[in-house]
Amino acid sequence: MKKVFLGLIGIAVFTVCVYGQDANSPHVVKMATTKFMTLPMLPACLQLAAQEGDPMKEAASLLLKMSAGCSVPWHWHTANERLYIVSGKGKAEMKDHGAEAVGAGDYVYLAGKGVHQFTCSTACVFFNVTDGAFDIHYVKPDGSEITPEEALKAKKAAPVKAKAK
Repeated sequence: MKKVFLGLIGIAVFTVCVYGQDANSPHVVKMATTKFMTLPMLPACLQLAAQEGDPMKEAASLLLKMSAGCSVPWHWHTANERLYIVSGKGKAEMKDHGAEAVGAGDYVYLAGKGVHQFTCSTACVFFNVTDGAFDIHYVKPDGSEITPEEALKAKKAAPVKAKAK
């Protein structure tokens, strides 16, 4: 829990450093100047940058990059999420809805408290727009909540399939 708190504090500090200006003022954030970071409660293969808003307190727009094969295990958030895929290919899996292949230009809506996971089969870049503060609650297949360490350790332990030549 301490790592989760420290990671969330990292987002807040990062957001304040990047956005000293009034968020309601028109502005442009250039990809070339966007500074990505990793957080301990998320897989190391995922990097993010707050583009607008303070994700610790309010609705926010986050830009995420995931490497090929990167997966965020089963989890849920309090806030609704809207994913806008910029590049790459992946799979959005939602409990009670199934799996959907996604790629550049696709849109994914994830209702608050809806259990889901996301995997990029190729390197992915996408926006995650939340309508409330960002949190993440990892779960086991039975729906019981587990710590980020347990969830991420389970993903690391999963066997990696060799590519066929």
